Amino acid sequence: MIRAGDNLALGWARLMIEELWRLGLRDLCFAPGSRSAPLTLAASEQGRVRCHAHFDERGLGFLALGLARQSRRPVAVVTTSGTAVANLYPAVIEARLSGIPLIVLSADRPPELIDCGANQTITQPGIFAGYPLFAQNLPAPSAAISPRFVLGSLDQMWHCLQQTPGPAHLNCPFAEPFYPGEGTALAADWPTELASWRASEQPLTRIVAPTLMPDVPATWPELAQRRGVIVAGQIDDAKDAHAVAALAQHLGWPLLADAQSQLLQHPQALSHADLALHNAAFRAALADSEVLLQVGGRLLSKRLAHFIAEHAWQQNWQLAAHDQRLSADYRVDCRLVAPIAAACRLLQQRSADQAPWLKQGTLRAGLPAILDTLVNSWGELGITHRLASLWQGALLLGNSLPPRLWQMLAPVRPAEPLPGQLHSQRGASGIDGLIATAAGIARARPQGDVTTLLLGDTSALHDLNSLALLRTPEHPLIVVVLNNDGGGIFALLPGAATLPQHDACFRLNHGLDFAHAAAQFALDYAAPGTLDDFEHAYRAACAARRSTLIECRVPAGHSAEQLAELARQCRGAEAG
Repeated sequence: MIRAGDNLALGWARLMIEELWRLGLRDLCFAPGSRSAPLTLAASEQGRVRCHAHFDERGLGFLALGLARQSRRPVAVVTTSGTAVANLYPAVIEARLSGIPLIVLSADRPPELIDCGANQTITQPGIFAGYPLFAQNLPAPSAAISPRFVLGSLDQMWHCLQQTPGPAHLNCPFAEPFYPGEGTALAADWPTELASWRASEQPLTRIVAPTLMPDVPATWPELAQRRGVIVAGQIDDAKDAHAVAALAQHLGWPLLADAQSQLLQHPQALSHADLALHNAAFRAALADSEVLLQVGGRLLSKRLAHFIAEHAWQQNWQLAAHDQRLSADYRVDCRLVAPIAAACRLLQQRSADQAPWLKQGTLRAGLPAILDTLVNSWGELGITHRLASLWQGALLLGNSLPPRLWQMLAPVRPAEPLPGQLHSQRGASGIDGLIATAAGIARARPQGDVTTLLLGDTSALHDLNSLALLRTPEHPLIVVVLNNDGGGIFALLPGAATLPQHDACFRLNHGLDFAHAAAQFALDYAAPGTLDDFEHAYRAACAARRSTLIECRVPAGHSAEQLAELARQCRGAEAG
């Protein structure tokens, strides 16, 4: 709240933080800076917003992204002016493509200090191009501008993000002075003008949006009686995932689950469907399907996306909480935009209970033997498969090999269909800020809960300084690094794998390990060499509830050979 003697910059900043709190902001991330001092001081002195600091703005943006991803509520990021703002661009892009509410509050010079040679100035309005769903360049605080202006702007921004989650950018020019006790006190009539607002705990403006649940199209009851398939894409909420599984069981339709759906390890999903799609007999069995219902966001699995694109569906339906295109060929007959759980219950009510038309055992009998020969040995496949049987709490899959391995290898867990919440960073599929994102996810979970990050060595090196964020004992993070000495994903790409420049230009072998990095940031460290050793190290880290770096050194190129063999055997398996 504004205080007696506040200068204009600090008073304006206090208004902003208080209004954001009233709207629902609970976490704010900041990096040190002078121009942003009014916002940083206002947040730290407000006392109810939880503040997170980091010295690297790129990591800071992804820390906020992780907090917002786990909590599903907007998180604010405060930076000073200049290149500090530009460092947030990758996180802003990911927030837009993944639908994560992220609020950027960038401090800026006032207009008179732009394009005149003043220090630490760049063009900040529009710096994130069209990625923000809401963008506003605020004026510099002035006694001539009603404080209701800034409060109303925040209310409109928050409403926008409630309708469609994503990034917002408020550029905030501040003129000196920035600190308490300096400069001219704010306008004398501010307290009077804001008397009713100060006396309440509510935002200035209440914006009520329609929450209409669309009725089911009249054609649905008849379509529901045909042979259909449900494909589950990105689903973040466990309630939504449970509703999708219940609908699939009710309709008797096979459920093909993406790794991001929370359903890949659910007993209702077809086991190892991504591998099974290699098999002609399995694809032939699915070819009898007539109706597609795709639920949730985008897909990680290319094989699943190719199956959808190549099949001649009689009807192609999509269901998502927010309006978005999910078909590159635009072959969609009906798009339902509604809360997923509620819509699934309504679809279930408007359709008859049916027996499964495709048996769950299709190809299942042949897969365990194939998997056993390859995943019970030390390597990326074995480690991923073992971790998929162990994890609890929250898990973030890094890019780009880990999510592909998880999609293929994660086993069904009948006793624990939803062991926790699985996250991925597949909006832009970058390797930026994965450690920072995982740290944010961990901080948004209850104290003592364990969060796990599975990523490659190149991704870990890319965000190495974010290991500094793991020194919060109440929010332990287990970082599992698959160290294959470079970018192993390129060995899976036929064009790159065969080039003589593969190692020098793509893989970039480095010969580094992470023991000293763990020591530098005071993390527990383990370097297992067998699957049993890995399981022991992982269980010990979970039991100790301490941030731990588990480095798994594996042979370079080994996973590519194993995956090629796995695909070959799957193609030769008999469906049954």
